[in-house]
Amino acid sequence: MRNILLSVLILSTGLYAGSFRVTGTVVSDNQKMIGARYMGYVKRIYFDIGDKVKREDTLFELESAEFDILKNQADLALEQAEIMVDMYRTRMDSIKRNKAKLGRDGGSKIDLEDMDIIADNVSAGLAASQALVKSAAEKVKQMATIADYLEVFAPNDGIIVQKRIRVGDLIVPGMLTMVLVDLDHLEIEAQVAESDLLKVRPRQMVDIEIPSLKHKMRGTIKSVVPSANPMAHTFAIRIKFKKDHEMIFPGMFAKIDIEYREEPTPY
Repeated sequence: MRNILLSVLILSTGLYAGSFRVTGTVVSDNQKMIGARYMGYVKRIYFDIGDKVKREDTLFELESAEFDILKNQADLALEQAEIMVDMYRTRMDSIKRNKAKLGRDGGSKIDLEDMDIIADNVSAGLAASQALVKSAAEKVKQMATIADYLEVFAPNDGIIVQKRIRVGDLIVPGMLTMVLVDLDHLEIEAQVAESDLLKVRPRQMVDIEIPSLKHKMRGTIKSVVPSANPMAHTFAIRIKFKKDHEMIFPGMFAKIDIEYREEPTPY
């Protein structure tokens, strides 16, 4: 009688419940490919595969003969420009003193005019030297920025899962050097058969099991990726979950049970 009533209830709603299982893999939602912005040789490496790092930790340092030459040139140019400014200022002070002395001693008008011409030339030279100082200072500042590029920092907390460099290797801009994985923001990626695609939807709750840890938890379907595998006719889904076990790592095998409701097939 109870089964009959349950059947009547299901038929009255026009829906019936079921579930199916898919398998997936734990992945990181925040994986960083670490490269370099400047060319140079690896001088020092501070972390290895499996090491945990904090944001702004120095991962490795580069050394570059090209950079050293450019930096020395920029420092020398700034030093020379500052010397020229000091020279023109000293010359300008001397002219002002001589002009004042001519005025006190009753110097001729021609001498005063000549002194004014000299003062104008020195003033122009001083302005040009000051412009050189400004330009050289910008260059030195640019070299300081490049110097920061020679130290590569961790963009976030995580663990080093790949390291493709050794001390002495030549690094070029864009070259992959390390892979950093965030262990605090994990998801599960699974494949759903095309025939089961109508049974899943975003924000749907699912049951998750990590067999290797004998750990069960609940999760939520984050998205259904609208791109099918043409060979297997499957679609990828991403599942969010709260990491409540410290031993859950990317790459772990997971089982996902998905419950669904659908209309019964009419006869």
